Amino acid sequence: MSHWHLFQGNGIKEKGVEQKLLNIEPPPWRNFGDGTDIEVNEKGIDRRWLELRKLAIQQKKGLERGKNFRLPQQQNEAKDVINSVNAAIYLRRPLLITGKPGSGKTSLAYAIAYELGLGTVLSWSITARSTLQDGLYRYDAIARLQDAQLKKEQHIGEYITLGALGTAFLLSQFPRVLLIDEVDKSDINLPNDLLNIFEEGEFIIPELMRRSKSENLAEFRQQFTVWTQDEDKVVLKTGKVKCSAFPIIVMTSNGERDFPPAFKRRCLRVTMPDPKEEALRSIVKAHFGDKLYNQKQDYIGELIKEFLPKQEDGEAFDRATDQLLNTIHILTQSNSPQDDNTIKSVKEILFKNLSQ
Repeated sequence: MSHWHLFQGNGIKEKGVEQKLLNIEPPPWRNFGDGTDIEVNEKGIDRRWLELRKLAIQQKKGLERGKNFRLPQQQNEAKDVINSVNAAIYLRRPLLITGKPGSGKTSLAYAIAYELGLGTVLSWSITARSTLQDGLYRYDAIARLQDAQLKKEQHIGEYITLGALGTAFLLSQFPRVLLIDEVDKSDINLPNDLLNIFEEGEFIIPELMRRSKSENLAEFRQQFTVWTQDEDKVVLKTGKVKCSAFPIIVMTSNGERDFPPAFKRRCLRVTMPDPKEEALRSIVKAHFGDKLYNQKQDYIGELIKEFLPKQEDGEAFDRATDQLLNTIHILTQSNSPQDDNTIKSVKEILFKNLSQ
């Protein structure tokens, strides 16, 4: 592939990604800052970002999820996903990923973080009660009041914890990967509420902003140490959080609702493809390894054919990839069922269409 592609969806880590990301020129209207205030090491690399990369190595589940993700390289729909991810990186725009349950929408965020070495994925799972405030930060005023009554009150920053969205927009040399999962479940106002931070790349914490402007505070007190979703602490010089590298935002949707035109205009929209036989073979091999795949290749091929819809019957694809992985796991173990009736029953249970 050409050098334009940073993300390729094949589970292979991109080499020299730091310099490639630094060399990308943002559109003039999407330039959020030069990052001169970022603390760097002797090689000029963001110190906090290096710590986050170490943290990602320790989080095995997310690491494996990104490593095992595969996009079918020969399918045009998959190429659209790859191109959309790369375009979002270059244009500093959020992605809106639609697709059927189990099509890999959520795993795409982990794959981006894995291939580009961008540390842990910041995750915000949306419910009908989610608000913009939930994603940005939480101020524990009750704990502060209780501490004040006990004369144990600490600096105000100790009572503020940035959410996934707020953490993603911290000053950084490299973009964080932010997953906003199932955004279509949100309250009707949340998509529009997100527009300002997507456009401006910044937000204000009023509780800190008021203190930072107080004439009674000494200059050194105008810095605030707050908690992040990474469970570490960062220093804010004022009550404003402003990004330098716009985060790679992956918003997933099951298509349960439509979004306002103003919201869609600011996103790059793409649909996850239904995997074909070769793509499923690649996914199975990535999850189970070469040894088991080679030993059971013919049997796995039969299961894949049963899993896929019957074209001659006009069946629609109405199953999730993890249903296939679950079935293969049960039926290829040393203690797997052996009699035909049990095997048939297991397949019927695990291959049941999502609409049933």
